[in-house]
Amino acid sequence: MELLKNLRWRYATKKFNTSKKVSANDLEKLKEAVQLSVSSYGLQLYKVLIIENPEIRQQLKPVSWNQNQITDASHLFVFCNYTDASPEAIDAFIKQTAETRNLDLERLNGYGDFIKEKLNEKTPDEKTSWLKSQTYLALGNLLNACAELKIDACPMEGFEPEAYNKILGLDTQGLNASVIAPIGYRHDEDHTIGQQKVRKPMEVLFETV
Repeated sequence: MELLKNLRWRYATKKFNTSKKVSANDLEKLKEAVQLSVSSYGLQLYKVLIIENPEIRQQLKPVSWNQNQITDASHLFVFCNYTDASPEAIDAFIKQTAETRNLDLERLNGYGDFIKEKLNEKTPDEKTSWLKSQTYLALGNLLNACAELKIDACPMEGFEPEAYNKILGLDTQGLNASVIAPIGYRHDEDHTIGQQKVRKPMEVLFETV
C-alpha cells in the first residue's frame, strides 16, 4: 500500500531548504487534492490562502512563535474557516449542486432547508468548533498529497489566529485562520530527520466492539 509507505516517509519538518521551491505543477496537484477533500454536507465553508510573498511571511513569523518554517518553507498554506454558516452560503451550494449535476433546483431546496435547520440547532460555540473542524479535513488531504509527491510539510497550530486575521485582512472577509502548514523540502541539517515515529500500539489505539 503506497499510502502507508508515504505516511512512514513524512514527518513534521522543522527545518526547510530555502533554496528549493515546489514547482507550479506540483502546487496545482496539491490544490486539487485540497479541493477534493470531504466536508460536512459538502459545503466546504473555508478558504485556503497560499502565502508566497516574503514580506507578508516576515510579518507572520513573530506571531507564529518565531518558528523558521514560516519564512523558510517554499509556500505557506493558511486554512481559514468562515466564521458563520450563512443561509446565503448554503443556498449557493445548493445552486451549484443543481447546476453541476443538471438537477432541478426546486428538488434540492428541501435539502438546503434541512442543512440550515441542523446548523441552527448548534450553539454558537458548537458552530464555531464545527466550522474550524472542516479545515482539518482539508489539511489531512494536503499532508497526504505532499507525502505522495515527496514534498515536506509541517502542520502547525502554534500561531496567533487573531494576528493572522489582522495581517491577512481575514476579519473583513468573515474568515478566521484555523490551522497552517508550511510546505517545501527538508534541509539536510534538520535534526528531526529519521527520528523514529512515536505512535500508540495497535492494541491500545484500536478496539473492536
